[in-house]
Amino acid sequence: FKAPSTDHPALYRDLLRTNRVHWIAEEPPAELVRDKMMECHFRFRHQMALVPCVLTLNQDGSVWVTLVKPARAITPGQFAVFYKGNECLGSGKILRMGPSVYTMQQGKNREEGPKKEEIDKIEPAT
Repeated sequence: FKAPSTDHPALYRDLLRTNRVHWIAEEPPAELVRDKMMECHFRFRHQMALVPCVLTLNQDGSVWVTLVKPARAITPGQFAVFYKGNECLGSGKILRMGPSVYTMQQGKNREEGPKKEEIDKIEPAT
C-alpha cells in the first residue's frame, strides 16, 4: 500500500507490540510489574519528540505500546525506546502494529449501523 500523501491516515498508528524489552535499570520497572501497565514516553526515531504512551506488559516480556495520539510511519524492525522523565528505561524492537488510523476510520464508517429509513421499515412509527 502506498499512501497518496505523507500525511495520509494510513501512515498513522497508535498501537504497536515490541519483542522482549531490554530494561536498563530494573527488569521490568516495578510499577509495570505491579500494575501490568505504566504511563511513560516513547520514541522510535532518534530526533523525534517524545510521545506519551501506556505500556502493557505481556507474559513473554514484550509490551503493547498504546500511544496517546497516533504517530506517523512506525515500521516493524525499528526500536521503540521508553523514557520516564529524563531517564531512558529501555527499548524493544517493534514487531507488529495495530491498525492504521485510516483502517480504523473505514471500520467506523461501516459500523454506523442501519440508516433511519431502514429503522422506520423495521419498527413502524406509532
